Amino acid sequence: MGYGDTATVRKILTELGDTWAVVGLSSNRGRAAYGVAEVLQRFGKRVVPVHPKAETVHGEQGYASLADIPFDVDVVDVFVNGELAGAVADEAVAKGAKAVWFQLGVIDEAACERTRAAGLDMVMDRCPAIEIPRLP
Repeated sequence: MGYGDTATVRKILTELGDTWAVVGLSSNRGRAAYGVAEVLQRFGKRVVPVHPKAETVHGEQGYASLADIPFDVDVVDVFVNGELAGAVADEAVAKGAKAVWFQLGVIDEAACERTRAAGLDMVMDRCPAIEIPRLP
């Protein structure tokens, strides 16, 4: 099981806001990010694609980076590999996000500690598409 207790998972999914920047989301239907973003939308979240291609995905305009998004985001959902995830977490802090969510297999303990020290909620090595249907 990943980092982030049940209370933190619930807080991120229900209390922190509905705008999720999904880093690594492209129009490639074969990637996990595509399906997870679809589930998040089904549960009422606004999904903002963040990918170098800046593609429109699931009807939402994409951006090349978190810094390029011209509005606030509540949660940054990270699909990039662990080696790049720390930099994304730091960008999320700079962007003013309320939480960072590292997907299954995305692990960076130091980034997790930095993110939490900056006052953000943090979940690591878990999937919101698995967790959100479990909410009562």
